[in-house]
Amino acid sequence: MALGDALALAVMMKKGLGERDFALVHPNGALGRKLLRVEALMHKGDDVPRVGTTAPMAEAIEEMTRKRLGMTCVVHPDGTLAGVITDGDLRRMIGRHKASLLKRTAADGMTPGPVTIGRNDLATEALNLMERKKITGLVVVASDGRVEGVIHLHDLWRTEMV
Repeated sequence: MALGDALALAVMMKKGLGERDFALVHPNGALGRKLLRVEALMHKGDDVPRVGTTAPMAEAIEEMTRKRLGMTCVVHPDGTLAGVITDGDLRRMIGRHKASLLKRTAADGMTPGPVTIGRNDLATEALNLMERKKITGLVVVASDGRVEGVIHLHDLWRTEMV
């Protein structure tokens, strides 16, 4: 077995292949899981919870409930991220604005400038960021600020990378 490993390593070095190349052809191995990209795990398209900035708060709550990710993105008309509303944000708003909560808009209740990540970042980076910031989800944004997806802590746990 050692001879086979040495031969494989020599061929990889000769061809200029590295860990990332190995992970692409062995995605279910331990190394492959550690080199997974956010885009492989993120929710995208219609699975992304999102509402416009002028959406009534009731609509934002319904979207959060329907998509079951514990948050919704609040977006400008051009699709760029304005902020997020999380379950925690709602609980805090209920405490402060119980009587007027449903009269507010998504923009009134959102957290502007949320923590985001790019689709090509490593999933391990997303996990480290969530643990460091003590959050359960990240909005995946393009370089122009458009929302491309959402990655949730449970998506990362399912990979068994930790």
